[in-house]
Amino acid sequence: MSKEKDKRLIQFGEHLRSVRKELGLSQDFVATNSNLTKSNISEIENGNRNLAFTTFLELAKGLGIDPKKLLEYKIDLNKE
Repeated sequence: MSKEKDKRLIQFGEHLRSVRKELGLSQDFVATNSNLTKSNISEIENGNRNLAFTTFLELAKGLGIDPKKLLEYKIDLNKE
């Protein structure tokens, strides 16, 4: 099994980081408001963690947005 990162996780992480920065929020702020750790947020943003649905919902809560916004991005499976 390859240890290469899953491109889908990388792209979601990039999108999450983009949304967080667009909202002007720090990883610390999101972590505190989503009951996650800053390390968890960093791992997700860097594509190192495949999150559970409940974590996904907590992220949206921490960002203060509708969960739907976290799914509003184009997934490019061909992206290198």
